[in-house]
Amino acid sequence: MSAHQYDEGHTVAGWTGVGIATVGTSVLGVGVCLVSGALIAVCIVITAASALVTWALHLTGWGKPPGRRPREQWGMRVRDTGARQGHPGCVGCRMAGRGRARATAVGTRAAATATATATAEPVSAESVG
Repeated sequence: MSAHQYDEGHTVAGWTGVGIATVGTSVLGVGVCLVSGALIAVCIVITAASALVTWALHLTGWGKPPGRRPREQWGMRVRDTGARQGHPGCVGCRMAGRGRARATAVGTRAAATATATATAEPVSAESVG
């Protein structure tokens, strides 16, 4: 029996983001000790870059969807095949325009437009003027 009973989300996206964020916070520590506004600004840029890199890796399939995955997908080097369609309930996928929330909203909007168009009465040129 394995020591890990649960999928703890060890992914390439997660560990890469943590590594970059660790460098950013290290730069922040040096910036605070040296009272350097420039180093603190660099820390903010590095930390923002870590979020963007993690998000990009998640969208390309190197992250994981929210919730549990099947045991055969627990490995760190296993790509997520559902990333291209988007994960239901995933904020990152919704921000990228993927997932079920956007498809439902677009479908609802299209249905409402079609209904409004179908129920509108035609207007003749004589009644307008």
